[in-house]
Amino acid sequence: MADTTCPHQHRWNKALRRTQQRVSHLPRYRNSGRVIRATGMVIEVVGLRVAVGSACRIELPGSDGRLTDSDRHAEAEVVGFSGDKLFLMPLEEVIGLMPGARVAPLDESGNNSARRFPMGESLLGRVLDGNGNPLDDREGVDEVPRTTLSSPPLNPLSRAPIDAQIDVGIRAINALLCVGRGQRMGLFAGSGVGKSVLLGMMARYTKADVIVVGLIGERGREVQDFIDNILGPEGRRRAVVVAAPADTSPLQRLQGAAYATRLAEGFRDEGRDVLLIMDSLTRYAMAQREIALAIGEPPATKGYPPSVFAKLPGLVERAGNAERGGGSITAFYTVLTEGDDQQDPIADSARAILDGHIVLSRTLAEAGHYPAIDIEASISRAMTSIASPDQLQEARVFKQLFSRYQRNRDLISVGAYSPGHDPQLDEAVKRFPSLENFLQQNIDECATLAEARQALHALVGGRT
Repeated sequence: MADTTCPHQHRWNKALRRTQQRVSHLPRYRNSGRVIRATGMVIEVVGLRVAVGSACRIELPGSDGRLTDSDRHAEAEVVGFSGDKLFLMPLEEVIGLMPGARVAPLDESGNNSARRFPMGESLLGRVLDGNGNPLDDREGVDEVPRTTLSSPPLNPLSRAPIDAQIDVGIRAINALLCVGRGQRMGLFAGSGVGKSVLLGMMARYTKADVIVVGLIGERGREVQDFIDNILGPEGRRRAVVVAAPADTSPLQRLQGAAYATRLAEGFRDEGRDVLLIMDSLTRYAMAQREIALAIGEPPATKGYPPSVFAKLPGLVERAGNAERGGGSITAFYTVLTEGDDQQDPIADSARAILDGHIVLSRTLAEAGHYPAIDIEASISRAMTSIASPDQLQEARVFKQLFSRYQRNRDLISVGAYSPGHDPQLDEAVKRFPSLENFLQQNIDECATLAEARQALHALVGGRT
């Protein structure tokens, strides 16, 4: 029987089959919601059901002002919900947002679409932002392996103990505030007393396989200065820098700190010894405070909501040693003490969860004493486990002499001190210039462990 089908019918069927092939891989429906409110940094969305932490895409109007068929969009993250409403916070400033804008998860299936970030060896020497995008003028990172920022917590009983001292290249720290491999130390100071310079010296001189630097919430100028002048070419070659300056969104600042920590975890899992430097932990807490207050969490301690104090240990505890025989993350976190108040709630909370604290003194910095370490107020909780008995005793004698002089400084300066009445004070006065000189160090000077121990023994060894 002859085929009586119309030629137009054949063409129509062929076109229909091609269309079916193109749409066969698409989902049967599109999971999306609509913007109903935008106040400050928070965008409220209804009609969407995704998990907290999921990444979403907000469609923005095109040049003609229409909300449909537009290629412009902004990325945001779900930071909370109330009933059927989701609270989203954009990663960057959103321009052109309108009521009713369509919001869809990045994962069209509607599952938890947590963002994935570049990881691995190829990032050494690179500078990235809080989203994992390159800030330097080198090639992109599209082909680099990626992973999410979450990682399973290590069993505290399976972690290797802190039993070996690490060389940080700073005489005062190597001799008097020994830092162990896998220890987490806080650097407490007000603004402008030399935190960044001290961190840069550690980055250049510390014996570590990899350095990960997180510059969180600092001035943009300081990012360039830290990379070029403080870290330097030598330190940058073995370092990855994650920069989320103060002008970025609070979500990106949180993300930058988590990303820097995740990078350090990745290198540690490869068996490497990592130095993690984060400047600063206070800016991280402030970013979480901005987010929490914006979504309605009530303030508790001096304006900080409870979630701030819950997030701090969650970030800090990810550093440290891996299992025995594995890698390590030795971490230094700067803590900004506003108004040089050591009882600031963030400083007090950080002091409780860290393995020691190094306090920088504004008085010493103003007197030209660098690094401006207040040796009396600083302590390393792991020192007794990693230092020899002789070094512990010499460090104790050093602090006793230094403290004895400081307590009588006013009497000495006004001429009320007369030698011969207090032998210990007489010795402290005699040795103080040498003690003070021992604590000072030029920015381009490296003091190894052996040199620091030898200098300490030469200074107070005969008195023990």
